[in-house]
Amino acid sequence: MLASRALRLGIEHAFTELGWRRVSAQVDAASPGDLRAASIAGLRREGVARQADGQHTVTVARLVNDPPAATRDGFIAILNAGLPRKRVIGQGLLRDENGRYLLCELTYKREWDLPGGVVEVGESPATGLVRELHEELGISVEVKQLVTMNWLPPWRGWDDACLFVFDLGTIASDTVATMALQRSEIKAVHWCDLDTVRERATGATAELLEAVEAGTLPAYREAPLQPE
Repeated sequence: MLASRALRLGIEHAFTELGWRRVSAQVDAASPGDLRAASIAGLRREGVARQADGQHTVTVARLVNDPPAATRDGFIAILNAGLPRKRVIGQGLLRDENGRYLLCELTYKREWDLPGGVVEVGESPATGLVRELHEELGISVEVKQLVTMNWLPPWRGWDDACLFVFDLGTIASDTVATMALQRSEIKAVHWCDLDTVRERATGATAELLEAVEAGTLPAYREAPLQPE
């Protein structure tokens, strides 16, 4: 493509003749042809700049020490930068001696939820769950096994996500008295039977735990879309 070649020559000139260390540009997010030309020229996507008029732009850039676009490492880096990002959540089933489930009363939404949280970039779902419970509840847990993996549709301003639910075994019910809650996110924790889960949690969480109790939970499920 002529556009890609012109871009590539301009980038090379900026690095070799002008001594620049970084070249960046704003590309119309609604122009796939321009985005493709930028990628072929070796520019990586870095993010979307929102505009009030709805004509959002994509920031693309190249550093002087980035591997050449024609090499394997350069090609993979450019391709990887343009791929979709999926939010990943790790949650755990933690029961007491009476078979009740631990739910967290949160500061940022009205529904109670299973303990856990968003997994960091480069972190496994199981490792992220262990970290989240240590940070938010002040407890150390051992991940037993994967219970199910769920896809969560977009809901109330949140993008869609993949949810990994793990079995965390059983702890004594009085353990909650010694938990060190992260008050910015956790108001309280509660041991809940299924009736309480249905009353306090989302329909998706209630459906999940009902399937756990019935022994009918599939390895993969798509959570039902919840009303706003």
